[in-house]
Amino acid sequence: MDAILPTKDTIVKLTKEQFSKVRVLCWIMTAPMNLQKKAWHVRATWTKRCDKVLFMSSEDTEFPTVGLNVTEGRDQLYWKTIRAFQYIHKNHLGDADWFLKADDDTYVVLDNLRYLLSKHDTERPIYFGRRFKPFIAQGYMSGGAGYVLSKEALRRFVEGFRVGKCTHFSSIEDLAMGKCMEAMGVEAGDSRDKKKRETFQPFTPQNHLNKVLGSKQSWYWGYGYYPAIEGPECCSDLAVSFHYISPEEMYVLEYFTYHLRPYGYQYRFSPDSPQNMTEKTMTLKTDLEVLLT
Repeated sequence: MDAILPTKDTIVKLTKEQFSKVRVLCWIMTAPMNLQKKAWHVRATWTKRCDKVLFMSSEDTEFPTVGLNVTEGRDQLYWKTIRAFQYIHKNHLGDADWFLKADDDTYVVLDNLRYLLSKHDTERPIYFGRRFKPFIAQGYMSGGAGYVLSKEALRRFVEGFRVGKCTHFSSIEDLAMGKCMEAMGVEAGDSRDKKKRETFQPFTPQNHLNKVLGSKQSWYWGYGYYPAIEGPECCSDLAVSFHYISPEEMYVLEYFTYHLRPYGYQYRFSPDSPQNMTEKTMTLKTDLEVLLT
């Protein structure tokens, strides 16, 4: 007897119900000089899919931005991060389950981020991003690729400064963040997909795909917690983020991610399928995925 497959509408409804339980607050690190040339384009593209979005700057503006009472400059990035998470903890802790930090030149695919986070409990102290390995035992997450804290991780970050376990010991934002996370018992999570491909990318798609990341002696090759790969296997089919994205490229990624589809294409990657699935079960999974195209 042939299997009765659920309709596309049913699958979409179930997917939306699942994702509605994964509430993500996105905060974007920006500056007054970047509001029109960068932040405006972030607001016009991927952040529309966040449950809540906040643009964090040194001063309040009508953009709108949240002024964090810090001066501008690269040496102030960690102060911005500290003040931003303290502000969110005080004012928006109940508005989301996960708390994403991204730069104003980072593009994030929220659907894929929600899929990743749906596998984890926000009350567990954990955070995700592109994991680097130097200087900290458990590694730390690349600031440019963006990173996302569980609710418990956010609580512990703020608590760390209250009790003195975390300090502004370095102006290097992502490294200092990672040191605090480790000190507060927050796990550096593995964000790779089932095929061990990275989901958070510290560079543009063309950099990762076209093998232009420099010689094997460059910093990039020594920083990865997991082996770095160039070319088509560099990045997951369910990639979450790319960094150093220009305003023009924001709209290109928006189009390629949410609009462009080759006619008749059938998506066959089943991220939740164990490798030892029977051929019959795999075929059924594929048929279900076809309904979503």
